[in-house]
Amino acid sequence: MSDQQPPSGDRPNLSKPGDQPSYDQSPYQQGYGQGYGQQPQYGAGYQPSPYGQQGYGYGLPPKHPSSTTALVLGLIGLGGFFFCGLPVLVSPFAWVTGSRAMKEIDANPGQYSGRGEAQAGYVMGIIGTVLLALGVIGVVLFFLFFAGLAFSA
Repeated sequence: MSDQQPPSGDRPNLSKPGDQPSYDQSPYQQGYGQGYGQQPQYGAGYQPSPYGQQGYGYGLPPKHPSSTTALVLGLIGLGGFFFCGLPVLVSPFAWVTGSRAMKEIDANPGQYSGRGEAQAGYVMGIIGTVLLALGVIGVVLFFLFFAGLAFSA
């Protein structure tokens, strides 16, 4: 194993016996701390972008004003139905408001965001309106049933 020699570029130069090996450096390499020169002053090498200031991405367009309204009305309609039943009366308004907001957002795709909120309000408005209709039908049948019993007796 002693006959193995380092590769040709890594052979040390030994000028005298007992000297420490010093490896040759190619003319392209510079020693530590040499050849870097003076650092340019802060901002001296700055070249402004020809395209103006670059941001960190692009911002979203503002939310449609009715998208949050549709979402809140839908939540009130569904949540109120399960707690006391009366707030379900706002569900048709959530349906209409969500539908209008989605149409306006789709008509101008880059102008408004918030389609998800409008769609959630729209869907909850539909569900709440169906529950409202079923509730009204149930109340009418309830009164007709008891009215029929009262007249038959």
